[in-house]
Amino acid sequence: MRVHVLQHVAFEALGAMAPWLETKGAQLGFSRFFGLPPSLPEPADFDLLIVLGGPMSVNDEELFPWLADEQRLIAKALEADKAVLGICLGAQLLASSLGAAVYRGAHKEIGFFPIEAVACTDPAVFRFPDSIEVFHWHGETFALPDGAHLLAKSAACAHQAFQFGPRAIGLQFHLETTAESAALMLEHCADELVPGHYIQSAEAIQARSAASYVGINALMGEVLDYLVRPR
Repeated sequence: MRVHVLQHVAFEALGAMAPWLETKGAQLGFSRFFGLPPSLPEPADFDLLIVLGGPMSVNDEELFPWLADEQRLIAKALEADKAVLGICLGAQLLASSLGAAVYRGAHKEIGFFPIEAVACTDPAVFRFPDSIEVFHWHGETFALPDGAHLLAKSAACAHQAFQFGPRAIGLQFHLETTAESAALMLEHCADELVPGHYIQSAEAIQARSAASYVGINALMGEVLDYLVRPR
């Protein structure tokens, strides 16, 4: 399996996806958007495209022109029937590449908060647990793209996860987060921890037990298994 990763900042990496990819014997390629502008692959070069998170906005193309290049690659990957996983900013890029708006959400959501599965009549789409606490770090959200299935919502954000076609999923939240990667986000983005109904303190996030990460990491594995399943 050939996997290409679009990484926007050094401190938002694969996290718990790394051991999953290792067990699959995946051949990994990266385009890292910190430092010199990277080259981007063609869809023929990969089987799965993983688009990671980052603190910038999809709407910051003047500051980061490569955001437009990413969206063109995502659109080409969908056209070529490649598996695509977008996480946080990656989900917003996926939604935007499908013509949906990305905008500031009603609430910033940082820390562990529950999401709820949204019922869908299509038995083939991915199913989330009825309710599960997951790790969030976002201030923007996306409109649901035309033709997409809404998979999950939360009290703070109506659009938490969606699926487009059989092989593309966008997650507003972070199932890949480990205690170590959460610590890096706290280190680099601590200025965002302002008082808010859906913003937990650094102390509250640091106090989470290992079990909090085990559960979401297992669910991350299920999402990846679903995306690369034989058809």
